[in-house]
Amino acid sequence: MSINSALLAGVSGLSANSAALAAISQNIANVNTVGYKRTSAEFATIVNAQNSGAGYSAGGIIASTRNYIGQAGQLQRTTSSTDLGIAGQGFFVTTEKPEGLDPSDKRLFTRAGAFRVDDFGYLKNTGGFYLQGWPVDANGDIATDPSDLGRLRSVNVGAVGGTAEPTTRAQLNANLKSSQPVSSAIGTYLIAPGATNNSMSVYDAQAGTGFKPDFQITVPISDSKGGQRTLAYSFLKTANPNEWLAEVHVIPATDIENGSVPANGILRSGLILFTQDGRFDVPGMQAMELATPGSVLFTDPANAAITLGESDPLTVGTAAAPQWRDSLGIGDQNINFDLSASAGGLTQFDSDSIVQAVVTNGTAFGNLSNIKIDEQGFVTAIFDNGVTRRIAQVALATFTSPDSLTAVAGNAFQVSQSSGTFNLKTPGSGGSGLIGSSQLEASTVDLSLEFTGLITTQRAYSASSKIITTADEMLAELLSIKR
Repeated sequence: MSINSALLAGVSGLSANSAALAAISQNIANVNTVGYKRTSAEFATIVNAQNSGAGYSAGGIIASTRNYIGQAGQLQRTTSSTDLGIAGQGFFVTTEKPEGLDPSDKRLFTRAGAFRVDDFGYLKNTGGFYLQGWPVDANGDIATDPSDLGRLRSVNVGAVGGTAEPTTRAQLNANLKSSQPVSSAIGTYLIAPGATNNSMSVYDAQAGTGFKPDFQITVPISDSKGGQRTLAYSFLKTANPNEWLAEVHVIPATDIENGSVPANGILRSGLILFTQDGRFDVPGMQAMELATPGSVLFTDPANAAITLGESDPLTVGTAAAPQWRDSLGIGDQNINFDLSASAGGLTQFDSDSIVQAVVTNGTAFGNLSNIKIDEQGFVTAIFDNGVTRRIAQVALATFTSPDSLTAVAGNAFQVSQSSGTFNLKTPGSGGSGLIGSSQLEASTVDLSLEFTGLITTQRAYSASSKIITTADEMLAELLSIKR
């Protein structure tokens, strides 16, 4: 009977609008949820097959829920460096546990980037999910893979210990006075340069040992453990114009084992020459080195390097080259000196001998002070000694049909048959989007739209109830015919 089908159509209307009200309620409740994607109920007509001559049978309506997962929300500024937003179509890859993952463990995808460092140093968001990324290997490289989730690891910033960087480069800007008087005792030095109690490296006025330099430059350096060491350049003017004797040595001399030659903490010694305009005379030093090998300090000041071997108890006293003393227990070190920088370097003008600047790299031991995540997803540890170290790179996943992902509790999603498989990408590539640090994606809920939907849904619900009331009255009229 057509009246019965009308009654059922009204019931379907009540059911469909109830579902619409539930979706609107969910949206309004999550208006301030980070990264929330609004949902809506979409209606579809139900049409029953009709038999000719039997009247019309109303099918009614059915409601299905649609998630607008691909719709991006606005990014809003925060004060936490571990808050992350995505300006693009990508999703953060997360897991429910930080360690011991295997292929059977669920990987969930989310835009909720309110990550905090948990008790074990992992980045965990408010939904309880752990951020995944590609770790940096021992060589500082990152091996990415667009399809292998097994390469990802939970990003851990708590496992980063203190760090130190050894000095590998030093730039010297100083002037040697060209009119420096020649020491009356220079002949004594020239008899046996560098010999015991005769080198500039062991000069001690009170003890009467060593040879007083005309000028000395000290260079602070850091060793492989971040310990502070000191090298020095000592200079002595010779009787020849534009010519100086130089020693590069360690202070104190006991910090190294000199090996076979030289001695007294000396790392290198020889002559340096200047041109008539006060600059290094590189051709002159190269010619002198060809005539008398080992006579100049550095053949090419642009490639001036000092090498110190590691502390090694097996080679103490037998090594051919200087090495760090065994008791220090530190690694080998190669230091390149820039003595001929275009902005200065080592010069010889007729003004006072003076050091303008000594610039070195390398740092003392430092502790972790901050975490920075850039737009390419690189997670960088910043230490209080100025050293930075990359830890990992955040991975982003994209989908062919993100609106078809299946929602799970915690404002996250998982792969469905309709969404297609994931594609892992580095931030900024393939439409995945760039990462905004200290930013969070706002909910995509529009309250004006939702409140308007409340009104129309209420009216539609009332209208469906009227169908049922009217059908009931018509059935009552039919039943009253017999009376």
